[in-house]
Amino acid sequence: MGVFDSFFKKKDTSVLGIDIGTSAIKIVQLRRDGNKAVLETYGELALGPYAGVEVGQATQLPNEKIIEALNDLMNEKEVNITTKECGLAIPFRASLMSVIQLPKTAEKQIAQLVPMEARKYIPVPITEVALDWTVIPEDEYELENEEDPNQPKVAHNLNVLVIAIHNDVINNFQTIVEKTGLHASFFEVEIFSTMRAVLNENNTPVMILDMGASTTKLYVVEKGIVRTSHTINKGSQDITAFLATSLGISVQKAEILKRDEGLLGVYENQPLKDVMSATLDYIFSEANRTLLSYERKANKNVSKILLVGGGAALKGFAELAQKSFETEVVSGDPFSKVQTPAFLEEILKHTGPEFAVAVGTAIRKLQELE
Repeated sequence: MGVFDSFFKKKDTSVLGIDIGTSAIKIVQLRRDGNKAVLETYGELALGPYAGVEVGQATQLPNEKIIEALNDLMNEKEVNITTKECGLAIPFRASLMSVIQLPKTAEKQIAQLVPMEARKYIPVPITEVALDWTVIPEDEYELENEEDPNQPKVAHNLNVLVIAIHNDVINNFQTIVEKTGLHASFFEVEIFSTMRAVLNENNTPVMILDMGASTTKLYVVEKGIVRTSHTINKGSQDITAFLATSLGISVQKAEILKRDEGLLGVYENQPLKDVMSATLDYIFSEANRTLLSYERKANKNVSKILLVGGGAALKGFAELAQKSFETEVVSGDPFSKVQTPAFLEEILKHTGPEFAVAVGTAIRKLQELE
């Protein structure tokens, strides 16, 4: 190596997006090529075996096991991770999100007022959490002028979206980063990673339905702001459990059957869709209730429902969901924002919903290099 080689060496433009879920870790490596994000590699590792349970089951692993699993994934030859530069997504369940109102005249003092006002919504001392916030853009349809409905509507309050994350959660993630040798420049709540990965410029409200292993999260997003959120305590592991019980097979076999055949398969003359629908009908019913509640409150329609998460990657899932909603249903396709090899196109379109968080986190990390 010449004496000037390191000085002129091109800056490493490969980055990682890491999503540590309850049932699996997903990782995506991107690099910048001009103004394009290019997929270099991606991988997934089930966490069930690290907790002594089956693949696909939700876990509550201690840091040591998460660190072990993440190291195992990054060291897999087939995945071939070549960088430690990353961003990490924090689970939605580890955050608290609220919309608070401040006087319109207080915009200049927002940094001082938000922590004071946030105390009303956060059940722990404000010193125990990290706060972030963003001002929600004014929307004439949400403003009120009670004195004269025919006059232009005026905003009297400033709506601010506040996100709180407990310091213990951040400390846990920092420990994971240190023990795996990663270089993380940020942690962000997973919904914001998902939004970056699957949303395009669209001012109309959309619902994101994110089915994980143990829960299904619902978010209504408008103009890049989370307007409302709801968690359903059922997810893809509940489908597996009901499948195993109904068909009289092991959880392991039920998980394989679910992943390989999805809602399109048949087992011993029994259509799998008929069995899985018992769980999915409940989830879709709750999602419909959340959607209609928002539409009534906001007096506007949700334009589409975007499906993400491991459960949404099941074969036939989007088609069944469409039958349960009057609103258009679309599978999230985060890899559409990334340049990928042509031979992987169909595979990535199918597996895309699973990797929405990891892709969105990697994209933000790439944006930092601009």
